[in-house]
Amino acid sequence: MLALALALAAGCEKAAPPAAASMEDLLPKQAQPKLATLKIYLGAETLEAELALTPQQEMTGMMYRTNIQETDAMLFVLPATQRANFWMMHCPESISAAYITPEGVIAEIHHLEKNDTNGVMSATDNIRFVLETREGWFARHHINPGTVIRTEKGSLAETFLPR
Repeated sequence: MLALALALAAGCEKAAPPAAASMEDLLPKQAQPKLATLKIYLGAETLEAELALTPQQEMTGMMYRTNIQETDAMLFVLPATQRANFWMMHCPESISAAYITPEGVIAEIHHLEKNDTNGVMSATDNIRFVLETREGWFARHHINPGTVIRTEKGSLAETFLPR
């Protein structure tokens, strides 16, 4: 009888509320598959850049990717013009990132250190695109702030932004 009473009492207890999800719980656990690409032109240089267009693709970025090649690139199309702030959690290789204005002009180029959880914020709030490449790519290819990025459809604004 005592065992039955204990079993009934235990069965009537409310389950503990679920623990709040931490930021770590919300982050991807593996690299995303290769994304759709677009040929972009940076002066005389050409890259076939993966396109991070959705919030999930943007959040995942190059997380967990290893062996980033000289020709690998990812273009982030931010949802609005803003002060960009990128970090490197779960990114086992350092990269270079260009912060780009809505007109497609490289405003800043930054080194992003592998696995660094501190964001690298842009100096301006006029950033609409970010291009990530293998570490040092911009320097090796003599691409500097002021370089305009174009696609076969025209400027980055003409390619991605509503008119």
